[in-house]
Amino acid sequence: MSDPMPQDSEKVTPRARLMDAATRLFCQNGINATGIDAIVAEAGTAKTTLYKIFKSKGDLVEAVLETEGRSWRGWFLAAIEAPPTPREKLDAIFPALKKWFGEESYTGCVFINAVGEHPKDETRLRDLTIQHKSFIINHITELAKAAGATRPDFLAHQIGLLMDGAIVAALVTRDPGVADAAGHAAAALLDGACGPARPKRKRTVVLQGGAAALAKEDLSVVE
Repeated sequence: MSDPMPQDSEKVTPRARLMDAATRLFCQNGINATGIDAIVAEAGTAKTTLYKIFKSKGDLVEAVLETEGRSWRGWFLAAIEAPPTPREKLDAIFPALKKWFGEESYTGCVFINAVGEHPKDETRLRDLTIQHKSFIINHITELAKAAGATRPDFLAHQIGLLMDGAIVAALVTRDPGVADAAGHAAAALLDGACGPARPKRKRTVVLQGGAAALAKEDLSVVE
């Protein structure tokens, strides 16, 4: 979800260039497959500059995850908060994910990918991932509670599992449509926990005065 680096790189700080290069390479090639030499070459900085700013590759990885996490959460909240009701916000989750899956730059979740690349005893990356996931689950829990779910925390974890499954499936299959299947499953869970979603009402337009007269005149012409 990172933004591309501005064209005039001279105005961008070395830290920003390193972050942009590392994010791009980590997402494209993986963390373990990306060495320091590749990052500094991509960023156009010296290796000493990287170590002066980040101390180690591990610190750079953590900085990338924290930045990408903030960016993704901001995008996600903006995408699902547009509808007016809590239920509609929850229903907006998987259409939003489908749009993300369809992007050419889609490379999955940086947190899932990072944890998958590292040993089980790598606690720092796991902690960052849990913090990221907890933020999302907590927000969904609040929406589920507002939508009238009987067990909002349990429902939120179920939806979270569907989200993670869809994210991985979309990466493997390159098919954005996996979000539709996950969305149908989520809708069934929501119906069971909150009751069926209300059908959207058809809007009735009542014409008055001159507008009604014009409409009547148009109908008589058609006849």
